[in-house]
Amino acid sequence: MIEEIQALLESYFGWLRDNTSLRQVADWVEITTPYLDRHNDHVQIYARRENGSYVLTDDGFTLEDLQQSGCSLDSPKRQHMLRSTLNGFGVEANGDALEVHASPATFAIRKHNLVQAMLAVNDLFFLASPFIGNLFVEDVEQWLDLCEIRYTPKVKFAGKTGFDYIFHFVIPKSRRQPERLVQAINHPNKEAAKQFVLAYFDTREARPLQSRAYALLNDAEQSVSAEVSEAFRAYDVRPVPWSHRDEVREELAA
Repeated sequence: MIEEIQALLESYFGWLRDNTSLRQVADWVEITTPYLDRHNDHVQIYARRENGSYVLTDDGFTLEDLQQSGCSLDSPKRQHMLRSTLNGFGVEANGDALEVHASPATFAIRKHNLVQAMLAVNDLFFLASPFIGNLFVEDVEQWLDLCEIRYTPKVKFAGKTGFDYIFHFVIPKSRRQPERLVQAINHPNKEAAKQFVLAYFDTREARPLQSRAYALLNDAEQSVSAEVSEAFRAYDVRPVPWSHRDEVREELAA
């Protein structure tokens, strides 16, 4: 099993290296990553040397894109969720720009954290419809509370690679069930599946051997494709369309 996971991680590193490109833009270096946002565009960040260290920024794209898409971040609850998400990755908001500062030794982890924060904010505020007031992760949290399922929200695990990942909910081990990780995926596509699977496998050594993972998938606007569901199952993550959530209610509550 260790050899299998190691091969997957090596494949991931190769994919990340081969699909990252650089371009000089005035004093900045534009870094185009292989990660995709909700528009299926590659996530881009910018880096510049400053006083012997580096500044990395999204140049305001993430928050400005949400505002232009009609997703207001003005409510206190959404502002709290934004701050909480950014704090989890050690990312700061400088106006609309998401930023981190890095030394040469911490450049890789800071760059990883900035990209993961951009993806997390993008997904956190990606509403199934512009007329729906609640965020999907809030819907999942309310359902867990309604079902009296105990959990710890927003738990950070360090992966074998040294990168940190945040999981939306962790349900502790009981006498009948092992530890369970539950991720609320608002926009279930192949990219979202890949991100969660990599996070799950990279952090497995930090958790109990029998730990299980569940991906709760928002199917309010469109059904979850068989390809996406199979991608989760292939790596021992149980895909659960939101419309079928009651099928896992008992095992999550146990």
